[in-house]
Amino acid sequence: MTGIIIAAAVVSIVGLILGLFLGFMGKKFAVEVDQKEIDVRAELPGNNCGGCGYAGCDALAKAIAAGEAEVGACPVGGEPVAKKIAAIMGSEVGDSKRMTAFVKCAGDCEKAKENYHYTGVQDCTVMPFVPNGGSKACTYGCMGYGSCVKACPFDAIHIVNGIAVVDKEKCKACGKCVATCPRHLIELIPYDAKQVVKCASKDKGKDVMSVCQTGCIGCMMCTKQCEFGAITVENNIAHIDYDKCTGCGKCAEKCPKKIIHAH
Repeated sequence: MTGIIIAAAVVSIVGLILGLFLGFMGKKFAVEVDQKEIDVRAELPGNNCGGCGYAGCDALAKAIAAGEAEVGACPVGGEPVAKKIAAIMGSEVGDSKRMTAFVKCAGDCEKAKENYHYTGVQDCTVMPFVPNGGSKACTYGCMGYGSCVKACPFDAIHIVNGIAVVDKEKCKACGKCVATCPRHLIELIPYDAKQVVKCASKDKGKDVMSVCQTGCIGCMMCTKQCEFGAITVENNIAHIDYDKCTGCGKCAEKCPKKIIHAH
């Protein structure tokens, strides 16, 4: 009986000593926590989409708290979250524009020519390994196999009649679809952009028309209509400067291929 009491006493004493030691070491080597980082993280949506350029919301919160990232760096949270974070950081929200992804292609199943019928792996990223880079004759257009759809964490992009189409109300401009598209057909543009050019082909007009009914032929009719210098033609394709565009629609009215659309 005495042995049991002694053993219990020894275990208790050892446990007490270990507890005191761990408590002391915990305080000695404790990592200081930045309360601002905790508060900022609490305001971030937690999607961990990487659209801010950081490896998730934890990394972004740390960067904001350290002054290495803007308070409005989260594309998912947008202005409402930016305002809350600005209040925590004691700063102001700079001018911010809501952005959305846009697919520069209108060559759907009716308008784009196909060289053959493809039945292999349904993924755009494998197309460089198949003849002509895919079944569509236009080597610049959307292949329609949905790599961007798989990449989107917000269900904001879908394949409709052979091409990717963005639901700009759902889009958070995280940029994952932009990074995924092997043909670099998706870009981020202002949510309130008035006109868009739905083509990315750099071929000359004759070659464009041989593969797609609606592609840009680089005729420059649009540039002659714009009074503000907001649309230019480079490498046989029209480009819109959204900072200059007033949305008058004259370029779209005169475009012979109707490739300039209201957004």
